[in-house]
Amino acid sequence: MSQDNFIQNSEYYISTKDFSLTGEEFKLVRNDKFDLLITQPIPQNLEKYYDFDEYISHTDSKKSMIDKVYQLVRNFTLKKKLKLVNSLTETNKTILDVGCGTGDFLSVCKTNGWTTVGIEPNQKAREISLTKKLVIKKDINDLVDAEEKFDIITLWHVLEHVPDLDQYITKLKSLLHKNGTLIIAVPNHKSYDADYYQNHWAAFDVPRHIWHFSKTSIEKIFSHYDFKLIKTLPMKFDSYYVSLLSEKYKTGKMNPINAFITGLKSNFSARKTKQYSSAIYLLKKSS
Repeated sequence: MSQDNFIQNSEYYISTKDFSLTGEEFKLVRNDKFDLLITQPIPQNLEKYYDFDEYISHTDSKKSMIDKVYQLVRNFTLKKKLKLVNSLTETNKTILDVGCGTGDFLSVCKTNGWTTVGIEPNQKAREISLTKKLVIKKDINDLVDAEEKFDIITLWHVLEHVPDLDQYITKLKSLLHKNGTLIIAVPNHKSYDADYYQNHWAAFDVPRHIWHFSKTSIEKIFSHYDFKLIKTLPMKFDSYYVSLLSEKYKTGKMNPINAFITGLKSNFSARKTKQYSSAIYLLKKSS
């Protein structure tokens, strides 16, 4: 399936802007067939939109309130992520973490007996992860399909950043063992907090986030590449963190109480709708 399939037959959905860095305005268009929102236009030079100190996933900083919340949640979720991957295989333990950032997840996996490889295009983050004695590649194309295959491939809030979705999914499939598992975590544009904050919803994060998924998006898109969705798991902490940032974008202040209430409402709503702020999707090759 070509890249154009996603963008064709899309209609205007909402306008938002890059609240983190440039203030530039972007529009989101909606593809009803895949229940997918797409950032338009996609800038030619995306790297410059990641070049700021506050881009937290590329640092180990604990300076600001947002940093501290992020690090606190990250430390807690690392244990849950490890428990998840350990539950999927007992003997074959090779893992590729795409967009590994500063390498915290891979470090935990390595300590627990996994053979690990990471992909991280950001130089600063890559340098930090290399100090942890990890094998890190700059680009996924640095891995040769015939030589390297993995039992688990993880993308924790990464797929939404990928410029060429078709090419990337095809590459992921080629790197996964026949009985391997692909784990993808992405924001959910159908969540309560997305609806509440609208164009101020922090998880739109344009233009760094190009693709905006729902469960339907993931299921339909990956079925075209012969993947089957086998399980969906909620990421309940994301509603609080995203709401905290969204409050800042909407009002100019953090408003932690309002953010907590909105995050709580989002998770409470999702108990019925299953539309959590973010979700983890487990996929297997169907052929």
